[in-house]
Amino acid sequence: MKLTDYLKDRFPVYLIMISAWVLMLIFMSAYRSTMQEIIIIGMILLISVITAELWNFFRKKSYYDRLLNCLNELDKKYLISEMAEIPDFYDGKLLYQVICETDKSMCEHIAEYRHQSEDFREYIELWVHEIKLPVASLQLMCYNHGRYFQQLKRIDSYIENVLYYARSKNAEKDYIIKEISLKRVFADTAIKNREALQEQNVSIRTENLDIAVMTDGKWLEYIFGQLMSNSLKYFSPERKPELFIYTENLPDKVIVHFRDNGIGIPEQDLSRIFEKSFTGENGHHHAKSTGMGLYIVKKLCDKLGHGIKAESVPEEYTEIVMMFGKNNFQKLE
Repeated sequence: MKLTDYLKDRFPVYLIMISAWVLMLIFMSAYRSTMQEIIIIGMILLISVITAELWNFFRKKSYYDRLLNCLNELDKKYLISEMAEIPDFYDGKLLYQVICETDKSMCEHIAEYRHQSEDFREYIELWVHEIKLPVASLQLMCYNHGRYFQQLKRIDSYIENVLYYARSKNAEKDYIIKEISLKRVFADTAIKNREALQEQNVSIRTENLDIAVMTDGKWLEYIFGQLMSNSLKYFSPERKPELFIYTENLPDKVIVHFRDNGIGIPEQDLSRIFEKSFTGENGHHHAKSTGMGLYIVKKLCDKLGHGIKAESVPEEYTEIVMMFGKNNFQKLE
């Protein structure tokens, strides 16, 4: 709060005061008051007004400066009503009341929105579980008909994406962190995708997967499944498709490298592949893509505290690198 701004705001009041002061001097002169009396009374009034204005300014400045500093330090600005003090001047109390009422109304609106969102998420999860039963039955019925079976697998994959996307909003309520074998999780993922791997004649190499990491097995299996699905979409027809998965066991973390020899990712797209709905050049020209798979993977890694990044050379390889901390409470970037 600046003194110049305060004086500008009070300027009409000062004009009225000056007018009243001039009228007072005129009346005192009319009633034959001495010049000494006029000067003394005028000075008393002037000093009183200046003192009152300075006192009013500094108490308001102290309060509003604290309020603004508190607001600037808050990440969630709507919590200002919880941090603000009740001022000792009337217009400040009115402002404080308005802030509190506004904050209360907003919190009620957010609570209602969260309740609706939670209801919708629970319904989506229920729907996914219900729809997966007939899909699984159809897969068994169509097992010997490759074309139908693959299409059902795609439907099942898309349904699973919906489920994990809905859960990713509140993933912390659904995961259990414990020691999980990377070799076991990857083997389960490969088994689930064995038909697609066999159809494209993909060779798989693994190295140093006999390591346990602290994570949730179900979420990690989904993450591996998405990475494998992406690799299957973008293999190059010019060379035999290959997946190479290996780890580095460092003192403070375990690094998992998920590498394919596919068409790679253009340099201009590499920094954006984890963005929501981003498909990039490959998604437009080589395969139908929603751009949601890697976005969900990134969100789950963030929730679990795992680092993830991508490296690629076009027409040579794509490598997704995941980092698992050996301290449960250490989030790796």
